[in-house]
Amino acid sequence: MDLSTVFHLPAIHDHHQAKTERIHQAIGRGAGRTVTAPAQPTAAAYALAHHVLEGAEHAARTSDQDTFAWYAEHPDAGAAQLTEAAGQLTVEPGEDGLLTSAISDTPYYVLGPTTRPAPPHLPKLTLEAAGIAADHGFGALVDAHAPVVVLLDGKPLGSPLRSWTISRMPGTVVLDYVPDNPVMVGRDLVHEAGHNWLNDALTATRCEIDNTQTFYSPWKRTHRPAYGFIHGAWSFSLVSLYVAAVLPTTTGDTRTFLTAYLDRQRNQLRTVHSDHETALKTVTDSTLRAKLRTVYRHALAL
Repeated sequence: MDLSTVFHLPAIHDHHQAKTERIHQAIGRGAGRTVTAPAQPTAAAYALAHHVLEGAEHAARTSDQDTFAWYAEHPDAGAAQLTEAAGQLTVEPGEDGLLTSAISDTPYYVLGPTTRPAPPHLPKLTLEAAGIAADHGFGALVDAHAPVVVLLDGKPLGSPLRSWTISRMPGTVVLDYVPDNPVMVGRDLVHEAGHNWLNDALTATRCEIDNTQTFYSPWKRTHRPAYGFIHGAWSFSLVSLYVAAVLPTTTGDTRTFLTAYLDRQRNQLRTVHSDHETALKTVTDSTLRAKLRTVYRHALAL
């Protein structure tokens, strides 16, 4: 399967470009000046624009004129001062640096004037992880849908690792990580980038999902509406394909862990076989529906 054709959806690029321009126009109106998108790849500018929007909105609500002006003057949310490398922008804000709001109970992080560069070994880790993902066909996914990586806690292999995204901060992923293990970081980049891709695809295609019916999710161990169920099947299908591709390159404890992980995912993907096709009928865009089906079927065949 050529994954590049799966992830290629021109409507997403158009959505990224249009939304980025709208955000900078809005910030410019508030600042009384013209604010233009930074000279970066469209997907990175899109992700960073949402940091600008979130930070500027908070500054406006709290009447913090200096911080609002900072965002107007830094349409890349200060990214140029945080890294000189191409690819993922990695930050390590610590648990205390995460935010919650009335709109989102899930913690998230906003780049801003107090953001500091991550220690050099962490950007190196994420760049190596992104490189491994690219080597196995996931480069377009990770580059476009995980350009901002927020690393939390380094944990030993086999420990529970948290990772998540939130729809209000597209292109940003939050991860725990296994130190010095880019293969494992690559796994979670693929997983969370998959969620961001699907959210963008649904928005870009104006796709509606009927959530009146629920389906059992073996990953959450509960019944979920079609939207959440489809998200789970999509992202874990992608991760299964990644692990199957990268497994022959691994050794030792990493190989043992990922072998068991892939066996578990195979069983869970089989569990949802009949429900998956039923849930896909709720996806109104035929092109998107076909992509979701193709990835699931290839993962099911592993």
